[in-house]
Amino acid sequence: MPKLLRSVRILLALLPITFAAPAPAPAPSPIVSAAPHPMITPRASLADRTTSKLEDRDILSSLEGLGGFLTSAIGSFPDYVASGVPNFFQDFPTGTAVQKSLGISDNELAATPTQVLNIPAYANWTDQGWNLRFRGNVYKQPNISESKLDQLADIFLVGTSIKDLPPPQQSQARNLTAEIFVVQQGNVNVSFNIEPAAKQGSDGTGTGSNAVTPGGGSQNITLVGQTTVEGDFDQFVPLANISGPGGYLLPGNGTQKLQRLNVYANGTDTGNATSFLVPEEGLTIISDIDDILRVTRIYQPADGLLNSFAKAFTPWMNMPEIYANWSQSIPDFHFHYLTTTPEQVTRNYMDFIYKTYPGGSFDTRPLNFSDVSATLSIRKFLLTKIFQTYPKRKFVLMADTSNSDVMKDYPGMATDFPGQVKCIFLRNTSATDSGDKFPYNTSGFKGLDNSTYMFFTVPDDLKGLDIVNGQCVNTTIKQNITFSEQGLPFGLSKKSAAGRVRSKLRVVALVGWSTLVYAMIL
Repeated sequence: MPKLLRSVRILLALLPITFAAPAPAPAPSPIVSAAPHPMITPRASLADRTTSKLEDRDILSSLEGLGGFLTSAIGSFPDYVASGVPNFFQDFPTGTAVQKSLGISDNELAATPTQVLNIPAYANWTDQGWNLRFRGNVYKQPNISESKLDQLADIFLVGTSIKDLPPPQQSQARNLTAEIFVVQQGNVNVSFNIEPAAKQGSDGTGTGSNAVTPGGGSQNITLVGQTTVEGDFDQFVPLANISGPGGYLLPGNGTQKLQRLNVYANGTDTGNATSFLVPEEGLTIISDIDDILRVTRIYQPADGLLNSFAKAFTPWMNMPEIYANWSQSIPDFHFHYLTTTPEQVTRNYMDFIYKTYPGGSFDTRPLNFSDVSATLSIRKFLLTKIFQTYPKRKFVLMADTSNSDVMKDYPGMATDFPGQVKCIFLRNTSATDSGDKFPYNTSGFKGLDNSTYMFFTVPDDLKGLDIVNGQCVNTTIKQNITFSEQGLPFGLSKKSAAGRVRSKLRVVALVGWSTLVYAMIL
Protein backbone atom coordinates (compact mmCIF):
# COMPACT_ATOMS: atom_id res chain seq x y z
CA MET A 1 0.00 0.00 0.00
CA PRO A 2 2.78 2.59 0.82
CA LYS A 3 4.22 1.99 -2.68
CA LEU A 4 0.79 2.62 -4.24
CA LEU A 5 0.30 5.84 -2.29
CA ARG A 6 3.78 7.05 -3.27
CA SER A 7 2.91 6.37 -6.93
CA VAL A 8 -0.27 8.42 -6.66
CA ARG A 9 1.62 11.31 -5.03
CA ILE A 10 4.22 11.28 -7.81
CA LEU A 11 1.50 11.33 -10.46
CA LEU A 12 -0.30 14.19 -8.75
CA ALA A 13 2.93 16.15 -8.56
CA LEU A 14 3.35 15.75 -12.32
CA LEU A 15 -0.19 16.86 -13.18
CA PRO A 16 0.66 20.53 -13.93
CA ILE A 17 3.12 19.32 -16.56
CA THR A 18 0.86 16.58 -17.86
CA PHE A 19 -2.16 18.83 -18.24
CA ALA A 20 -0.33 21.62 -20.05
CA ALA A 21 -2.36 22.10 -23.21
CA PRO A 22 -0.83 22.73 -26.62
CA ALA A 23 -1.69 25.95 -28.41
CA PRO A 24 -5.16 25.79 -29.99
CA ALA A 25 -5.35 24.75 -33.63
CA PRO A 26 -6.44 27.30 -36.26
CA ALA A 27 -10.19 27.86 -36.30
CA PRO A 28 -11.98 25.54 -38.71
CA SER A 29 -14.48 26.79 -41.23
CA PRO A 30 -18.08 27.27 -40.10
CA ILE A 31 -20.41 24.34 -40.60
CA VAL A 32 -22.26 24.76 -43.86
CA SER A 33 -25.91 24.02 -44.48
CA ALA A 34 -27.05 20.52 -45.39
CA ALA A 35 -30.34 18.67 -45.54
CA PRO A 36 -31.48 17.46 -42.10
CA HIS A 37 -31.53 13.79 -41.25
CA PRO A 38 -34.61 12.61 -39.31
CA MET A 39 -32.92 10.19 -36.92
CA ILE A 40 -31.21 10.31 -33.55
CA THR A 41 -27.46 10.29 -34.10
CA PRO A 42 -26.13 6.71 -34.33
CA ARG A 43 -22.85 5.60 -32.84
CA ALA A 44 -19.85 5.87 -35.10
CA SER A 45 -18.96 3.02 -37.45
CA LEU A 46 -15.23 2.82 -37.96
CA ALA A 47 -13.18 1.45 -40.82
CA ASP A 48 -9.68 0.08 -40.43
CA ARG A 49 -6.83 2.25 -41.61
CA THR A 50 -3.23 1.20 -41.75
CA THR A 51 -0.57 3.86 -41.63
CA SER A 52 2.99 3.98 -40.47
CA LYS A 53 2.47 7.34 -38.82
CA LEU A 54 0.46 5.91 -35.95
CA GLU A 55 3.05 3.21 -35.41
CA ASP A 56 5.80 5.83 -35.31
CA ARG A 57 4.16 7.39 -32.24
CA ASP A 58 3.06 4.46 -30.14
CA ILE A 59 1.01 6.11 -27.40
CA LEU A 60 0.67 2.72 -25.73
CA SER A 61 4.19 3.15 -24.42
CA SER A 62 2.91 5.96 -22.19
CA LEU A 63 0.05 3.73 -21.03
CA GLU A 64 2.36 0.94 -19.93
CA GLY A 65 1.52 -0.21 -16.45
CA LEU A 66 -1.90 1.49 -16.26
CA GLY A 67 -3.81 -1.75 -16.73
CA GLY A 68 -1.65 -3.42 -14.11
CA PHE A 69 -2.19 -0.54 -11.70
CA LEU A 70 -5.97 -0.66 -12.11
CA THR A 71 -6.08 -4.43 -11.75
CA SER A 72 -3.93 -4.24 -8.64
CA ALA A 73 -6.04 -1.45 -7.17
CA ILE A 74 -9.28 -3.29 -7.83
CA GLY A 75 -7.98 -6.53 -6.39
CA SER A 76 -6.17 -5.14 -3.36
CA PHE A 77 -8.65 -2.78 -1.75
CA PRO A 78 -12.25 -1.84 -2.58
CA ASP A 79 -11.75 1.64 -1.11
CA TYR A 80 -10.09 2.65 -4.37
CA VAL A 81 -13.45 4.09 -5.28
CA ALA A 82 -15.12 6.80 -3.24
CA SER A 83 -18.46 5.86 -1.71
CA GLY A 84 -18.80 3.08 -4.23
CA VAL A 85 -18.57 5.38 -7.23
CA PRO A 86 -15.62 4.95 -9.59
CA ASN A 87 -15.85 7.66 -12.23
CA PHE A 88 -14.85 5.30 -15.02
CA PHE A 89 -15.01 7.88 -17.77
CA GLN A 90 -13.51 11.10 -16.49
CA ASP A 91 -10.74 13.46 -17.57
CA PHE A 92 -10.28 12.06 -21.04
CA PRO A 93 -7.72 13.69 -23.34
CA THR A 94 -9.33 16.34 -25.50
CA GLY A 95 -8.75 18.44 -28.59
CA THR A 96 -5.23 18.82 -29.91
CA ALA A 97 -3.95 16.50 -27.17
CA VAL A 98 -5.69 13.62 -28.93
CA GLN A 99 -4.44 14.75 -32.33
CA LYS A 100 -0.88 14.95 -31.06
CA SER A 101 -1.07 11.62 -29.22
CA LEU A 102 -2.29 9.77 -32.30
CA GLY A 103 0.08 11.51 -34.69
CA ILE A 104 -2.72 12.96 -36.85
CA SER A 105 -1.47 15.76 -39.13
CA ASP A 106 -3.34 19.06 -39.54
CA ASN A 107 -4.02 18.27 -43.19
CA GLU A 108 -5.36 14.84 -42.32
CA LEU A 109 -7.65 16.28 -39.66
CA ALA A 110 -8.84 19.05 -41.99
CA ALA A 111 -10.04 16.39 -44.45
CA THR A 112 -12.11 14.71 -41.72
CA PRO A 113 -15.82 15.66 -41.63
CA THR A 114 -17.01 17.92 -38.83
CA GLN A 115 -19.55 16.26 -36.52
CA VAL A 116 -21.91 17.56 -33.86
CA LEU A 117 -23.08 15.98 -30.63
CA ASN A 118 -26.51 17.56 -30.15
CA ILE A 119 -27.97 16.77 -26.73
CA PRO A 120 -31.80 16.69 -26.48
CA ALA A 121 -32.62 19.80 -24.47
CA TYR A 122 -35.51 21.73 -22.96
CA ALA A 123 -37.12 25.14 -23.48
CA ASN A 124 -38.76 27.45 -20.94
CA TRP A 125 -41.41 30.14 -21.33
CA THR A 126 -40.54 33.81 -20.71
CA ASP A 127 -42.10 37.20 -21.38
CA GLN A 128 -40.47 37.04 -24.82
CA GLY A 129 -41.87 33.58 -25.62
CA TRP A 130 -40.08 30.23 -25.77
CA ASN A 131 -36.34 30.04 -25.08
CA LEU A 132 -34.77 26.78 -26.28
CA ARG A 133 -31.53 25.49 -24.83
CA PHE A 134 -28.93 24.34 -27.35
CA ARG A 135 -26.34 22.07 -25.78
CA GLY A 136 -23.62 19.94 -27.34
CA ASN A 137 -20.16 19.70 -28.83
CA VAL A 138 -18.49 20.09 -32.22
CA TYR A 139 -15.67 17.68 -33.02
CA LYS A 140 -13.83 15.61 -35.61
CA GLN A 141 -13.29 11.88 -35.29
CA PRO A 142 -9.91 10.71 -36.58
CA ASN A 143 -9.96 7.60 -38.74
CA ILE A 144 -8.09 5.30 -36.35
CA SER A 145 -7.10 1.81 -37.42
CA GLU A 146 -8.92 -1.12 -35.88
CA SER A 147 -5.68 -2.53 -34.48
CA LYS A 148 -4.94 0.76 -32.74
CA LEU A 149 -8.48 0.95 -31.38
CA ASP A 150 -8.06 -2.55 -29.96
CA GLN A 151 -4.88 -1.52 -28.20
CA LEU A 152 -6.53 1.57 -26.75
CA ALA A 153 -9.68 -0.31 -25.73
CA ASP A 154 -7.65 -2.89 -23.81
CA ILE A 155 -6.58 -0.15 -21.40
CA PHE A 156 -10.17 0.20 -20.21
CA LEU A 157 -10.95 -3.52 -20.13
CA VAL A 158 -9.48 -4.42 -16.76
CA GLY A 159 -9.15 -8.17 -16.30
CA THR A 160 -9.85 -9.04 -19.92
CA SER A 161 -8.91 -8.11 -23.48
CA ILE A 162 -10.94 -7.07 -26.50
CA LYS A 163 -9.83 -10.22 -28.35
CA ASP A 164 -11.53 -12.32 -25.66
CA LEU A 165 -14.89 -10.59 -26.05
CA PRO A 166 -17.75 -11.72 -28.33
CA PRO A 167 -17.90 -9.80 -31.65
CA PRO A 168 -20.78 -7.49 -30.61
CA GLN A 169 -18.88 -6.45 -27.48
CA GLN A 170 -15.70 -5.94 -29.48
CA SER A 171 -17.59 -3.64 -31.82
CA GLN A 172 -19.05 -1.59 -28.99
CA ALA A 173 -15.68 -1.31 -27.26
CA ARG A 174 -14.09 -0.03 -30.48
CA ASN A 175 -16.89 2.45 -31.11
CA LEU A 176 -16.72 3.81 -27.58
CA THR A 177 -12.94 4.07 -27.74
CA ALA A 178 -13.24 6.03 -30.99
CA GLU A 179 -15.78 8.34 -29.34
CA ILE A 180 -13.28 9.06 -26.58
CA PHE A 181 -10.41 9.86 -28.94
CA VAL A 182 -12.02 12.73 -30.85
CA VAL A 183 -10.68 16.21 -31.58
CA GLN A 184 -13.02 18.94 -30.34
CA GLN A 185 -13.42 21.96 -32.60
CA GLY A 186 -13.29 25.37 -30.94
CA ASN A 187 -14.25 28.74 -32.43
CA VAL A 188 -16.90 27.28 -34.75
CA ASN A 189 -20.22 28.94 -35.69
CA VAL A 190 -23.12 26.52 -35.29
CA SER A 191 -26.62 26.77 -36.75
CA PHE A 192 -29.71 24.57 -36.55
CA ASN A 193 -32.90 23.82 -38.42
CA ILE A 194 -35.96 23.32 -36.21
CA GLU A 195 -39.15 21.45 -37.13
CA PRO A 196 -42.17 20.06 -35.27
CA ALA A 197 -41.48 16.46 -34.14
CA ALA A 198 -43.96 13.61 -34.31
CA LYS A 199 -41.84 11.36 -32.07
CA GLN A 200 -38.50 11.06 -30.33
CA GLY A 201 -36.03 8.32 -31.20
CA SER A 202 -35.25 6.37 -34.32
CA ASP A 203 -37.62 3.51 -33.67
CA GLY A 204 -40.64 5.36 -32.37
CA THR A 205 -40.60 3.89 -28.86
CA GLY A 206 -39.52 7.10 -27.18
CA THR A 207 -42.76 9.03 -27.66
CA GLY A 208 -42.55 10.97 -24.43
CA SER A 209 -45.28 11.42 -21.85
CA ASN A 210 -48.28 12.67 -23.80
CA ALA A 211 -46.07 15.25 -25.51
CA VAL A 212 -47.68 16.77 -28.56
CA THR A 213 -46.47 17.83 -31.98
CA PRO A 214 -46.73 21.63 -32.24
CA GLY A 215 -48.60 23.14 -35.15
CA GLY A 216 -45.73 25.39 -36.24
CA GLY A 217 -42.36 26.71 -35.22
CA SER A 218 -40.16 25.66 -38.17
CA GLN A 219 -37.17 27.99 -38.40
CA ASN A 220 -33.40 28.32 -38.63
CA ILE A 221 -31.36 29.33 -35.59
CA THR A 222 -27.75 30.50 -35.46
CA LEU A 223 -26.12 30.44 -32.05
CA VAL A 224 -24.60 33.60 -30.65
CA GLY A 225 -20.80 33.51 -30.79
CA GLN A 226 -18.70 30.40 -31.36
CA THR A 227 -17.94 27.12 -29.63
CA THR A 228 -15.56 27.14 -26.67
CA VAL A 229 -11.98 25.94 -26.97
CA GLU A 230 -13.32 22.51 -25.94
CA GLY A 231 -15.89 22.59 -28.76
CA ASP A 232 -18.83 23.06 -26.40
CA PHE A 233 -21.93 25.16 -26.96
CA ASP A 234 -24.60 25.78 -24.33
CA GLN A 235 -27.05 28.67 -24.58
CA PHE A 236 -30.73 29.54 -24.56
CA VAL A 237 -32.01 31.16 -27.76
CA PRO A 238 -35.49 32.72 -28.27
CA LEU A 239 -37.74 30.96 -30.79
CA ALA A 240 -39.98 32.80 -33.22
CA ASN A 241 -43.57 31.57 -33.06
CA ILE A 242 -43.85 30.87 -36.77
CA SER A 243 -47.11 29.53 -38.16
CA GLY A 244 -47.27 26.06 -39.65
CA PRO A 245 -49.93 23.80 -41.19
CA GLY A 246 -51.31 23.06 -37.73
CA GLY A 247 -51.01 26.50 -36.19
CA TYR A 248 -48.44 27.93 -33.77
CA LEU A 249 -46.35 26.90 -30.78
CA LEU A 250 -48.59 26.69 -27.72
CA PRO A 251 -47.69 29.35 -25.11
CA GLY A 252 -45.99 27.93 -22.02
CA ASN A 253 -48.21 29.87 -19.63
CA GLY A 254 -51.42 28.69 -21.28
CA THR A 255 -50.89 24.92 -21.43
CA GLN A 256 -49.34 22.07 -19.45
CA LYS A 257 -48.72 20.03 -22.60
CA LEU A 258 -45.12 19.32 -23.56
CA GLN A 259 -44.28 20.01 -27.21
CA ARG A 260 -41.59 18.22 -29.25
CA LEU A 261 -39.24 19.86 -31.74
CA ASN A 262 -36.65 18.18 -33.94
CA VAL A 263 -33.37 20.08 -33.83
CA TYR A 264 -30.96 19.39 -36.71
CA ALA A 265 -27.41 20.74 -36.79
CA ASN A 266 -26.72 22.21 -40.22
CA GLY A 267 -23.83 20.84 -42.23
CA THR A 268 -23.79 17.33 -40.77
CA ASP A 269 -26.17 14.41 -40.42
CA THR A 270 -24.74 13.51 -36.99
CA GLY A 271 -26.14 16.42 -34.97
CA ASN A 272 -29.80 15.54 -34.61
CA ALA A 273 -31.93 15.54 -31.47
CA THR A 274 -35.48 16.03 -30.24
CA SER A 275 -35.98 18.78 -27.67
CA PHE A 276 -38.96 19.64 -25.49
CA LEU A 277 -40.88 22.84 -24.85
CA VAL A 278 -41.69 22.46 -21.13
CA PRO A 279 -44.47 24.67 -19.68
CA GLU A 280 -44.08 26.88 -16.62
CA GLU A 281 -46.04 24.55 -14.34
CA GLY A 282 -46.23 20.79 -14.08
CA LEU A 283 -44.22 17.80 -12.87
CA THR A 284 -40.66 16.88 -13.97
CA ILE A 285 -38.70 13.78 -13.03
CA ILE A 286 -34.91 14.13 -13.01
CA SER A 287 -33.51 10.64 -13.27
CA ASP A 288 -30.01 9.26 -12.93
CA ILE A 289 -29.20 6.34 -15.26
CA ASP A 290 -26.44 4.08 -13.92
CA ASP A 291 -27.69 1.39 -11.52
CA ILE A 292 -31.19 2.85 -11.52
CA LEU A 293 -32.30 2.59 -15.16
CA ARG A 294 -29.61 0.19 -16.34
CA VAL A 295 -27.36 -2.46 -14.80
CA THR A 296 -23.92 -0.93 -14.35
CA ARG A 297 -22.64 -2.26 -11.00
CA ILE A 298 -20.54 0.85 -10.78
CA TYR A 299 -19.46 -0.22 -7.28
CA GLN A 300 -17.74 -3.30 -8.78
CA PRO A 301 -15.03 -1.64 -10.91
CA ALA A 302 -14.21 -4.58 -13.19
CA ASP A 303 -17.90 -5.29 -13.84
CA GLY A 304 -18.71 -1.61 -14.13
CA LEU A 305 -16.08 -1.09 -16.80
CA LEU A 306 -17.24 -4.09 -18.82
CA ASN A 307 -20.92 -3.10 -18.52
CA SER A 308 -20.14 0.47 -19.55
CA PHE A 309 -17.52 -0.17 -22.17
CA ALA A 310 -18.37 -3.36 -24.02
CA LYS A 311 -21.63 -5.02 -23.00
CA ALA A 312 -24.98 -3.93 -24.39
CA PHE A 313 -26.85 -1.76 -21.91
CA THR A 314 -29.40 -3.79 -19.94
CA PRO A 315 -32.40 -2.35 -18.05
CA TRP A 316 -32.40 -2.80 -14.29
CA MET A 317 -35.15 -5.34 -13.56
CA ASN A 318 -38.60 -4.03 -14.58
CA MET A 319 -37.77 -0.32 -14.26
CA PRO A 320 -38.94 0.37 -17.86
CA GLU A 321 -42.40 -0.83 -16.81
CA ILE A 322 -42.46 1.67 -13.93
CA TYR A 323 -41.46 4.58 -16.15
CA ALA A 324 -43.88 3.57 -18.90
CA ASN A 325 -46.70 3.48 -16.37
CA TRP A 326 -45.81 6.93 -15.07
CA SER A 327 -45.64 8.22 -18.63
CA GLN A 328 -49.17 6.99 -19.28
CA SER A 329 -50.77 7.74 -15.91
CA ILE A 330 -49.25 11.08 -14.88
CA PRO A 331 -50.55 13.90 -17.11
CA ASP A 332 -47.83 15.77 -19.00
CA PHE A 333 -44.96 14.24 -17.01
CA HIS A 334 -41.64 15.70 -18.20
CA PHE A 335 -38.78 13.17 -18.17
CA HIS A 336 -35.28 14.61 -17.81
CA TYR A 337 -32.28 12.26 -17.75
CA LEU A 338 -29.16 13.49 -15.99
CA THR A 339 -25.84 11.66 -16.00
CA THR A 340 -22.42 12.99 -15.02
CA THR A 341 -20.82 10.86 -17.74
CA PRO A 342 -18.67 13.08 -20.00
CA GLU A 343 -19.95 14.12 -23.40
CA GLN A 344 -17.72 11.79 -25.37
CA VAL A 345 -19.47 8.63 -24.18
CA THR A 346 -23.09 9.78 -23.93
CA ARG A 347 -24.29 8.47 -27.30
CA ASN A 348 -24.67 4.97 -25.85
CA TYR A 349 -26.67 6.42 -22.98
CA MET A 350 -29.02 8.39 -25.22
CA ASP A 351 -29.48 5.48 -27.61
CA PHE A 352 -30.38 3.20 -24.69
CA ILE A 353 -32.77 5.67 -23.07
CA TYR A 354 -34.74 6.43 -26.22
CA LYS A 355 -35.20 2.75 -27.02
CA THR A 356 -36.11 1.72 -23.49
CA TYR A 357 -37.66 4.60 -21.55
CA PRO A 358 -40.02 7.52 -22.26
CA GLY A 359 -38.57 10.30 -24.36
CA GLY A 360 -37.30 13.42 -22.67
CA SER A 361 -34.51 15.94 -22.35
CA PHE A 362 -30.95 15.06 -21.36
CA ASP A 363 -28.03 16.46 -19.40
CA THR A 364 -24.42 15.31 -19.25
CA ARG A 365 -21.04 16.49 -18.02
CA PRO A 366 -19.78 19.39 -20.20
CA LEU A 367 -16.14 19.60 -21.26
CA ASN A 368 -16.04 23.32 -20.61
CA PHE A 369 -15.53 23.97 -16.91
CA SER A 370 -15.51 27.74 -17.05
CA ASP A 371 -17.93 27.87 -14.12
CA VAL A 372 -16.28 27.11 -10.76
CA SER A 373 -19.44 25.54 -9.37
CA ALA A 374 -19.50 23.10 -12.29
CA THR A 375 -15.95 22.07 -11.52
CA LEU A 376 -16.68 21.45 -7.86
CA SER A 377 -20.01 19.67 -8.26
CA ILE A 378 -21.23 18.99 -11.76
CA ARG A 379 -24.42 17.22 -10.65
CA LYS A 380 -25.45 20.10 -8.40
CA PHE A 381 -24.59 22.58 -11.16
CA LEU A 382 -26.85 20.77 -13.65
CA LEU A 383 -29.64 20.30 -11.08
CA THR A 384 -29.54 23.96 -10.09
CA LYS A 385 -29.72 25.01 -13.74
CA ILE A 386 -32.98 23.18 -14.40
CA PHE A 387 -34.53 24.16 -11.04
CA GLN A 388 -33.79 27.82 -11.76
CA THR A 389 -35.16 27.46 -15.28
CA TYR A 390 -38.53 26.25 -13.96
CA PRO A 391 -39.25 28.00 -10.63
CA LYS A 392 -42.95 27.03 -10.76
CA ARG A 393 -42.51 23.32 -11.58
CA LYS A 394 -42.37 20.46 -9.08
CA PHE A 395 -39.63 17.82 -9.29
CA VAL A 396 -39.25 14.11 -8.61
CA LEU A 397 -35.61 13.05 -8.10
CA MET A 398 -34.52 9.45 -8.86
CA ALA A 399 -31.11 7.82 -8.26
CA ASP A 400 -29.33 5.24 -6.08
CA THR A 401 -27.30 5.25 -2.88
CA SER A 402 -23.96 4.42 -4.56
CA ASN A 403 -23.62 8.05 -5.70
CA SER A 404 -22.11 10.11 -2.89
CA ASP A 405 -22.95 13.37 -4.69
CA VAL A 406 -26.60 12.32 -5.02
CA MET A 407 -26.79 11.69 -1.28
CA LYS A 408 -25.77 15.32 -0.70
CA ASP A 409 -27.25 17.10 -3.68
CA TYR A 410 -30.75 15.61 -3.72
CA PRO A 411 -31.70 16.63 -0.17
CA GLY A 412 -29.79 19.87 -0.80
CA MET A 413 -32.17 20.75 -3.63
CA ALA A 414 -35.13 20.35 -1.26
CA THR A 415 -33.47 22.83 1.09
CA ASP A 416 -32.30 25.28 -1.57
CA PHE A 417 -35.60 25.28 -3.49
CA PRO A 418 -38.34 24.98 -0.85
CA GLY A 419 -41.58 23.48 -2.13
CA GLN A 420 -40.19 22.38 -5.51
CA VAL A 421 -39.03 18.85 -4.61
CA LYS A 422 -42.11 16.66 -4.52
CA CYS A 423 -40.48 13.22 -4.05
CA ILE A 424 -36.99 11.73 -3.76
CA PHE A 425 -36.58 8.04 -4.64
CA LEU A 426 -33.27 6.27 -3.97
CA ARG A 427 -32.50 2.65 -4.75
CA ASN A 428 -30.56 1.07 -1.88
CA THR A 429 -27.95 -0.77 -3.95
CA SER A 430 -26.21 -2.25 -0.91
CA ALA A 431 -29.47 -3.97 0.05
CA THR A 432 -30.04 -5.51 -3.38
CA ASP A 433 -26.54 -6.31 -4.64
CA SER A 434 -24.06 -8.19 -2.49
CA GLY A 435 -21.29 -6.72 -4.61
CA ASP A 436 -21.91 -3.25 -3.18
CA LYS A 437 -19.72 -3.09 -0.07
CA PHE A 438 -19.66 0.68 0.16
CA PRO A 439 -21.42 2.83 2.75
CA TYR A 440 -23.74 5.73 1.99
CA ASN A 441 -24.42 8.79 4.08
CA THR A 442 -28.02 9.78 4.87
CA SER A 443 -27.21 12.77 7.08
CA GLY A 444 -28.38 15.16 4.37
CA PHE A 445 -31.96 13.95 4.85
CA LYS A 446 -32.09 14.94 8.50
CA GLY A 447 -34.65 17.70 8.88
CA LEU A 448 -36.53 16.87 5.64
CA ASP A 449 -40.15 15.78 5.79
CA ASN A 450 -39.85 11.96 5.84
CA SER A 451 -43.00 11.67 3.74
CA THR A 452 -41.16 13.20 0.78
CA TYR A 453 -38.42 10.59 0.27
CA MET A 454 -38.08 6.81 0.14
CA PHE A 455 -35.22 4.33 -0.02
CA PHE A 456 -36.37 1.31 -2.02
CA THR A 457 -34.91 -2.02 -3.09
CA VAL A 458 -36.76 -3.17 -6.23
CA PRO A 459 -38.83 -1.32 -8.88
CA ASP A 460 -42.07 -2.88 -7.62
CA ASP A 461 -41.65 -0.83 -4.44
CA LEU A 462 -42.62 2.18 -6.57
CA LYS A 463 -45.85 0.69 -7.86
CA GLY A 464 -49.15 2.21 -6.78
CA LEU A 465 -47.73 5.48 -5.46
CA ASP A 466 -49.90 8.53 -6.10
CA ILE A 467 -47.02 10.86 -6.93
CA VAL A 468 -49.22 13.64 -8.29
CA ASN A 469 -50.91 13.99 -4.90
CA GLY A 470 -47.67 13.71 -2.97
CA GLN A 471 -47.54 10.03 -1.99
CA CYS A 472 -43.82 9.30 -2.03
CA VAL A 473 -43.54 6.48 0.50
CA ASN A 474 -44.58 2.85 0.26
CA THR A 475 -45.36 2.16 3.92
CA THR A 476 -44.60 -1.55 3.52
CA ILE A 477 -40.91 -0.77 2.86
CA LYS A 478 -38.89 -0.30 6.05
CA GLN A 479 -36.64 2.75 5.95
CA ASN A 480 -34.34 2.41 9.01
CA ILE A 481 -32.55 5.70 8.38
CA THR A 482 -29.90 6.72 10.93
CA PHE A 483 -29.00 10.10 9.34
CA SER A 484 -25.34 9.10 9.32
CA GLU A 485 -23.07 6.79 7.34
CA GLN A 486 -24.94 3.56 6.67
CA GLY A 487 -24.22 0.32 4.86
CA LEU A 488 -20.74 -0.28 6.26
CA PRO A 489 -19.76 -3.88 5.47
CA PHE A 490 -18.66 -6.59 7.89
CA GLY A 491 -20.40 -4.89 10.80
CA LEU A 492 -17.90 -2.00 10.88
CA SER A 493 -18.84 1.16 12.71
CA LYS A 494 -18.25 4.53 11.14
CA LYS A 495 -16.34 5.43 14.33
CA SER A 496 -14.04 2.42 14.22
CA ALA A 497 -10.36 2.67 13.32
CA ALA A 498 -11.05 0.61 10.21
CA GLY A 499 -13.75 3.05 9.24
CA ARG A 500 -11.36 5.99 9.56
CA VAL A 501 -8.71 4.27 7.46
CA ARG A 502 -11.40 3.47 4.91
CA SER A 503 -12.34 7.14 4.61
CA LYS A 504 -8.75 8.19 4.01
CA LEU A 505 -8.24 5.53 1.36
CA ARG A 506 -11.38 6.69 -0.43
CA VAL A 507 -9.92 10.19 -0.83
CA VAL A 508 -6.70 8.85 -2.32
CA ALA A 509 -8.65 6.47 -4.54
CA LEU A 510 -10.97 9.14 -5.90
CA VAL A 511 -8.11 11.43 -6.89
CA GLY A 512 -6.13 8.52 -8.28
CA TRP A 513 -8.88 7.19 -10.55
CA SER A 514 -9.97 10.53 -11.93
CA THR A 515 -6.45 11.56 -12.91
CA LEU A 516 -4.56 8.40 -13.80
CA VAL A 517 -6.27 7.60 -17.07
CA TYR A 518 -5.82 11.13 -18.34
CA ALA A 519 -2.26 11.51 -17.13
CA MET A 520 -1.01 8.21 -18.50
CA ILE A 521 -2.81 8.48 -21.84
CA LEU A 522 -0.97 11.70 -22.52
